[in-house]
Parts: sequence; C-alpha cells; structure tokens
Amino acid sequence: MRVIISGGGTGGHIYPALAFIEELLKQEPNSKILYVGSTRGLEKNIVPKKGIDFKELEIQGFKRSLSLYNFKTVALFLKSVHNSKKIIKDFKPDIVIGTGGYVSGAVLYAASKMKVPTMIHEQNSVVGLTNRFLSKHVTKIAVGFKDAIKQFPEYKTTYTGNPRAQQVANMHSEFKWSEYDLKDDLPTVLIFGGSQGALKINKVVEESMTNFNKRSYQVVFVTGSNRYADVQAQLSNTKVADNIRVKKYISDMPSILPKVDLIVGRAGATSLAEITALGIPSILIPSPYVTADHQTKNALSLVKNDAALIITEDDLSPKTLMNNIDFVMHDDVKRKQMAENSKKMGCTDSATQLLNLAKSIIK
Repeated sequence: MRVIISGGGTGGHIYPALAFIEELLKQEPNSKILYVGSTRGLEKNIVPKKGIDFKELEIQGFKRSLSLYNFKTVALFLKSVHNSKKIIKDFKPDIVIGTGGYVSGAVLYAASKMKVPTMIHEQNSVVGLTNRFLSKHVTKIAVGFKDAIKQFPEYKTTYTGNPRAQQVANMHSEFKWSEYDLKDDLPTVLIFGGSQGALKINKVVEESMTNFNKRSYQVVFVTGSNRYADVQAQLSNTKVADNIRVKKYISDMPSILPKVDLIVGRAGATSLAEITALGIPSILIPSPYVTADHQTKNALSLVKNDAALIITEDDLSPKTLMNNIDFVMHDDVKRKQMAENSKKMGCTDSATQLLNLAKSIIK
C-alpha cells in the first residue's frame, strides 16, 4: 500500500497514527508511507525519528473570537490545501488517512477533492472541529469511542477503537519496581498529569504527601518535566517516605503500566486506550482546558462501566484524592472488578481493524 497519513499538534493525534503505521508495516513490509505534519506540532520532532518520511505544512487553528488572526488562518489553510495537492500528486497514495489536528484538515480535504480514498480517525468521545468538517468529505470514518458514532454520518462510520491500544497491549516489558528502589510485591499507584504535568494535580499531591507516607501501598508521582523543580521546592521541608517516588518524567510509560495497580491522571483518549488495553483501574481528573470538555465525556465512558472513578478539577482536594485512592487500594475485590471492567473496554485489535477498514475502501 501507498499511504499518506496526517495528524498533528498533540500526542493524542500522533501516537495513534504511529500505531497504525506499525501494524501496516507488520502486515505489508513493502508499503510506502508519507507522514504530512505541521511546522508547529510535536510530530515534527517525533515522526522523523521513527524513520518515516515526513513533509510539513504551515498551518494554524482558528480562534473562537473575531480576530484578524483568523484571516491568516484561512490564508494558510488555502495555501496548505494547494501544497497538499502537490504532495498527493507526487506521492500517488492509495489512501489518505487523517488522525486529527488542523494539518489533517488541509491534507484530507485536498485528497477528497482529488477523488483519492480518504479516512479519518476520531480518538475522542466528542468530535473535534477538524474531523467534524472533514466528515462531509471523506470516504470512511473510524472512531475510538462508540459515543462518537452518533456525531457523524452513521452510514460511513465504524467503531475500531484506538490503534494505540493494540500497540500497548502487544508490548513486552521486563520492568520491575525494584528499578525505582520500590518493592515488587506491593500494590502501586501511578499519579501522572501528562508529559507537561498538571499544576492542580501536582499541588494536591504535594499537600497529600504526609498521608501517602502512612499508606501500605506504593506511590509513583510523575510531576512533568517543566514542573519538577517547583514540586521539589514545595516538598523540600516535607518528609517523603520510602514507599513514594517522585519522578520528573518517564520516557517509556507503556513499559511500567503493566505493573501499575491504579492510575490517577487525565482522561485523554490515548491514555484511556492504553489503560483499558491493559485493564488498569483508574481515577480520572479530566482537564477542564480542552475543547468541548471532551475529557470529561471520555472519562464518563469508563465510569459508567465501573472501570474508573472521576474527580472534577474543581472538586479535587487532598481529601477527595485520598478518599478515592484509599477506596480502590484498600479493597482488593473492588480493584480487581474495576480492572476486569477496564479490560473488557479495551480494543486490543484496534490497529488491525483500522487497517482492514482502510483496505476495504481502496479501489
């Protein structure tokens, strides 16, 4: 197959694309792949390091208020559509796939106008602006949450799950907590606010440290690279017991996830795909700073299946955090049931399903 894939801005759009590419090359090693990203997104640094051919477009998103900035946005979009047509003409793809982000809007729109088969993948339970626009133009739509189906034309929409789930489920890890000077036979909680950290989560965990010191379970607290120094400063006069480790960043998070008994963190689509693939109970603290509050809706899809608990950021405090963590960690039966429910939600053949859907629309 010859495939152009486009998705950018955040890891939530990039890592599902990379998981799809991995499965494609596993099944069809001679496939040719071109990744089209933006000049501003994380993909510019991540994708080329994977040995994938990469081209970039200059593009930006709309502001939700009247602004001269939006005139430039329109101009850049039209220019990106024009440049995308050149890229498509030169590469001659069998299919063009978009995983979200503004850059995929230009690339997929150009492909649809050129009558090239197209497919988008929506990771979240609430459809993003770009994919909502593209839904009228593309050949097929794949979704990571069943709740998203009704937001698209149903006749062209298929639930595949998130390709990242299959990638994580198939990873083999030899990791042991002893590498962190922790015990391998104690239940362990991972608290993680994302690669950049989350200010409110960090603050509440700092204030809860004396309580964590007294617990029989272990806690691994990942602050985020940019917030580590601030956390260390706040904890400088606080005892941190031997059952707790404070980490700046974990570069290979999927390698430690199979050893985690409870994860506390945000409710991004990729994170939820990973934890359900592995069957990990979770306490979700959705970010209130995302479009259409989609993390809350992502989280509720797990909550209603008794695979997770939810704490809104407004309700987050040392008391609510400790009460919820203790509720899960002090009840082995409850924790096991949540783990089983989480695993039932995991879609561990999602990349294969997405690839099969792509193959079905290539003429």
